[in-house]
Amino acid sequence: MTVWDRPEPPARPVPLDRERIVAAAIALADEGGLAAVSLRKVAARLEAGPMRLYGYISTKQELFDLMVDEVYAEILPEEQPGDWREALGALAHRTRRAALRHEWLADLLGGRPALGPNGLAVAEATLSALDGLADIDTVMRAVETVSAYFTGAIRRETANLRAERATGLSKLDWQRASGPHVTRMLATGRYPALAKAVHDGTDVDTEESFATGLDWVLDAVAARLDRPPV
Repeated sequence: MTVWDRPEPPARPVPLDRERIVAAAIALADEGGLAAVSLRKVAARLEAGPMRLYGYISTKQELFDLMVDEVYAEILPEEQPGDWREALGALAHRTRRAALRHEWLADLLGGRPALGPNGLAVAEATLSALDGLADIDTVMRAVETVSAYFTGAIRRETANLRAERATGLSKLDWQRASGPHVTRMLATGRYPALAKAVHDGTDVDTEESFATGLDWVLDAVAARLDRPPV
């Protein structure tokens, strides 16, 4: 029985329910990442005994599942997108914005499908936008491809944000500190393609990079959807 199917116990002296528990857990995670979340710490924030939480949630993984589903409410589009490209693009951008608000989300993306009501609603809205455009296997591969792109891009962006905090160096500061070493290595002539990228490439911000890569992936999906069935 999943956590969504299991009924909540009756309230006792300190008001408690899954909504309050999840809100407290998300607040802890927003402050200190998933490592800051435990049933004991959530109970302390709610001024309740830790054992009481086990009447609502059996494991930390169930708590994480509930936290992710709560954030999926932020990802769910307010209205049905106009077409499949808008739907998949909105899914990617809304997921990225949610991950920037809740950095810990990046650590929980890309695993098993989200089975909570909000996660299922996001999946339904996404798949319905592609309904009838191709066979279901092609549709599923299209969604998986776009999801793989934005999950990887979000994790890379999150890793860079964490590196900035850990080192105290912004991206520009890190580039300046690493510059002499990179210059010496490129001067050896062993890395001509890399040298061209460093000297001639255009540096873009993360939002522009994300949007450009997403457009390329959607172009590839469009080419596959437009391909006549074999």
